[in-house]
This record gives sequence, C-alpha cells and structure tokens, in this order.
Amino acid sequence: MRYNIYGKNIEVTEGLRTAVEEKFGKLSRYFSEETEIHVTFSIEKELQKIEVTIPMKGNIVRAEEESEDMYASIDMVEDTIERQLRKFKNKLVDKKQNAVSLSQAFLTEDAEEDEEVKIVRTKRFAVKPMDVEEACIQMELLGHSFFVFRNAETDEVNVVYKRKGNTYGLIEPEI
Repeated sequence: MRYNIYGKNIEVTEGLRTAVEEKFGKLSRYFSEETEIHVTFSIEKELQKIEVTIPMKGNIVRAEEESEDMYASIDMVEDTIERQLRKFKNKLVDKKQNAVSLSQAFLTEDAEEDEEVKIVRTKRFAVKPMDVEEACIQMELLGHSFFVFRNAETDEVNVVYKRKGNTYGLIEPEI
C-alpha cells in the first residue's frame, strides 16, 4: 500500500506517520499492493481530526474521526475503515466486481454475518426544476439532511446535503 499523508494546520511528524503506517499496515491484507491511502490530519477547535480516503475502482472508502488526541483518532478511524471493508466485502463476494483493489486472500476468507440492507420505506415524489439555493432552502424547510431536485440550469438530477459546520454539499452526475 502507498500512503499519501498530509497535514492542515498541523505538521505531520514522524511519529504520526509511523502510527498511520503501523495501524493501516494491519489492513494490508485487505488491499492489493497498488492501493493508495490518502490521510489528512487537521486541528479544528482543539479537536484532533483524521480523514482517510481509499479510492478503489468505482468506489471510495472514506472515514473521519476526531478526538482530543490524534493517536486515539487514528485508532478510531482504523476501526471504522475495517468495519466498512467487512460490509463491502460481503457485497463484493457475490458480485465479484470492483475486487481489483482488494487482495484475493481477503475475498476468500469466510464471510461474517453482517446485517442485511433492509429498505423499510419507499417514497416517490415529483422532482421539480429549481436552482441550488432554492433546493437548500427547501431542504431546510423540510428539516432533512439531503434533498433531491432537478437542477434548472443543467436539467440533471442533483442532490444537496447538509455537512458538518452548517455548510452544504452538492452532488452532480458525472457525464
């Protein structure tokens, strides 16, 4: 695995780099040699934050954790990534797709019983054309954390969502 380690408002010390390589080295059995792991350290309001992104063919595994200690944050994010990979693996074993980034040994080990995805409600609604700002306002009015709408400018289906820090994100289809 290849590590890309960055720092925002923090210097990446050799100790942090070593801790990441040791923690995520334990996960090397899940990945092929070519897999890249992007790690970003930051400090926000006295909280030590780590963000980890692992791009894989067609998918991205991402997790972020924050605590008062950076090493505790590293431990927590490693646990989160491992939990996500186990769920992802169970779905991949059946389909045998996107498995290029995962090691063969990981794919062939016995699958654990994870909870199945259960859709408990289906909702249908008209997707009316509106601009992004109007969609954000509508989302706030409904009290939702995301909102699906047809972008009046591009005529594509988009999603706005609420992020941490009371900011918004926009998901647009890639053409």
